[in-house]
Amino acid sequence: MLLSVVVAVHRSQGYLRAALDSVCGQTVADAGACAWELIVVDDGSADGAAIAADYARRDPRVRVLAPPDGNREDGHQGDGPHGDEPRGDGRPVSGAGARSASATGTGAARNAGAAVARGRYLLFLDPEDLLLPGALGAMAERLDARRADGQRAGGQRADGQWADGQWADGQRADGDGPDGDGPDGDGPDGDGPDVLCLGHDRVDWWGEVRPPDEAPAPGAQLFRRAFWTAHRLHFPDGPYEDVVPVHRARLLAAGSGTLDRLDRLCVRHRLRRAGTFATTPGRAHFAVIDAYARLLAETGDDPRVHPLRTTHLLAVLADPGRIRPGDRAAFFRAAGLPGGYPAHRARQAARTGRARTREASVRSRKALRTRVMGAAYRADLHRPLDPDLAVYGAYWNRGVACNPAAIHAGARELAPHIRGLWVVSSRYRDRVPPGIEYVIEGSRAYWRAMATATYLINNSSFPGGFTKRPGQRYLQTHHGTPLKTMGLDQRSYPALTNGISFERILAHADQWDFSLSANPHTTEIWDRVYPSSYEHLNLGHPRNDVFFTATRDRIATLRADLGIAPGQTALLYAPTHRDYRKGFVPRLDLDRFTRELGPQYVVLVRAHYFYGRSAGLEGSGRAIDVTGHPSVEELCLAADALITDYSSLMFDYACLDRPLICYAPDWEAYRASRGTYFDLLSGLPGDTPGAVAATQDELLEVVRSGEWCSPRTDALRTAFRERFCPYDDGHAAERVVRRFFGTG
Repeated sequence: MLLSVVVAVHRSQGYLRAALDSVCGQTVADAGACAWELIVVDDGSADGAAIAADYARRDPRVRVLAPPDGNREDGHQGDGPHGDEPRGDGRPVSGAGARSASATGTGAARNAGAAVARGRYLLFLDPEDLLLPGALGAMAERLDARRADGQRAGGQRADGQWADGQWADGQRADGDGPDGDGPDGDGPDGDGPDVLCLGHDRVDWWGEVRPPDEAPAPGAQLFRRAFWTAHRLHFPDGPYEDVVPVHRARLLAAGSGTLDRLDRLCVRHRLRRAGTFATTPGRAHFAVIDAYARLLAETGDDPRVHPLRTTHLLAVLADPGRIRPGDRAAFFRAAGLPGGYPAHRARQAARTGRARTREASVRSRKALRTRVMGAAYRADLHRPLDPDLAVYGAYWNRGVACNPAAIHAGARELAPHIRGLWVVSSRYRDRVPPGIEYVIEGSRAYWRAMATATYLINNSSFPGGFTKRPGQRYLQTHHGTPLKTMGLDQRSYPALTNGISFERILAHADQWDFSLSANPHTTEIWDRVYPSSYEHLNLGHPRNDVFFTATRDRIATLRADLGIAPGQTALLYAPTHRDYRKGFVPRLDLDRFTRELGPQYVVLVRAHYFYGRSAGLEGSGRAIDVTGHPSVEELCLAADALITDYSSLMFDYACLDRPLICYAPDWEAYRASRGTYFDLLSGLPGDTPGAVAATQDELLEVVRSGEWCSPRTDALRTAFRERFCPYDDGHAAERVVRRFFGTG
């Protein structure tokens, strides 16, 4: 076996699948299935373990190891929102240590993976790393070429210079190195390089490609396993665990002429915007000084270490995501860097011009936002917070609806001391039910409420660009499970994102304290596309509680109120909007559809709320326009089956365990224009919720033949429900209220 890939997983659920896919998609010519193995080590990660286990079940080349002793999830301590993983300030960083999602490092997990590896070479990847297409094949070719010619030419010295035809320490390339065939003298293995440096780069959260780190990282090179073992290389505990083993390996290989490079981009590291040790400034980063002290001790004060140390420490010093301004002089002195800190600052002044310009731009945007808020809001910010006031909003102030409405109802029962106040647009004030207190967006009352409320709950965003005060708690409930790309993932579809400010999206996410999720898929997506330091609440969607609690009498009343006759089968047709076209244009000839189905069927048509209160269905036979109905949940309860295309309503409707029909006549166009997270029409369990139709004739046949409620489609629906409704059970609102309002 050529390669063992070790991935230590610690709270990287939004990145892990892509990393594992990048390995599982690698092939090597003539190597069969034995080219690689993938060892995923659970570094105390409750979220990543399930993802890795899923891959292991599907691919025998993937193994999952339990967390090393001391890395259990329940043993993490710290004052950040994720135990020992403090909040970051949102700045991308570089250098060794940036790849650790845990303040204590991932050393033990990597060591555990290396101990059970069977490949000739080791590659340590992080969940944020991607092994680019064709990378493994290129590595194999390079290693084969080295074994074939038996030469040591092209070795790299530790100072970054490349030797030409001779050892880095002056020995000739045609002679044996100090260790003969390698530290273990194991024949064919010893013919290859001990360390193969790989082409690598980084991409930040904005999508900009950056050059490699100042310091070498584990994912940027292959280590010959016999070499790694013979020299007892290992990752120590604590931050900056990369420094000692990576530098030692490169120095040893350079000294013996067994350091080689592959001039091809193989690994791409995705920088996380926040939520990691390396994005959290503080004195914990002084640990890099100790790491180099250990390296010097282990190498006998090797003079080649000193320039490496200086370069790396200066990079850490200059990174505002690591060393705070007030700590820089102390860091400089502790590191024993040459010259005084004032002189160093003077030398760096010219190099920081760009950074100062960017900081000035940020300050300008914040000042503009503050001015827009108005004098009234600024005055109210000096008022004390009301400990019993909660402000709710839904669908950009369209009324009382969705998860916030269910949480509001739950709070009135379980936390009656909490006063609930809704934000509503003046255009939708008629949608507010009697007895619900509300304010009009932008009004004086609105700004006072936003300035003084302790609790904020929304499924979209509050208007006006408010500033969340210390002590306020913001719960983002969202309003559906994502099939189409969301948040930062929309950057790949620029034709449809004109006018969208991703900076504002990120600023909004930075205000959240909690993000609600109904399934693991959603949690993974939100973790990546809305990168910030909020806490995931995997508690289910409160709006779906009614699907588990509604009685038969309640459902019968709803059906009667909608005009559904006894014995009729009600089909809820709820297509979503298209980004690539304007207005609601049904992909069904509703008059023909209802006529050919016959009087035993009635079709409830619900247009997306973007299109207003009416679908304009006058003269469409037995199709009933229910677009203006105040509760989509009630429509779902009344329907015997759901016909939809790509609406997130399908994920909620699955809670009812009633038939789902995917009518997707423009699937390819929809995927190409907006992008989706999985193939809804694949027919695979967990991806496809039921029967599928691409034309109206196919849809008619699906209904008339009974395929929509056959054993095959029932099985698909069961798998879909298991994947996307694991947290919904009728008690989500209660769980959220108790967790968010602290009622026990």
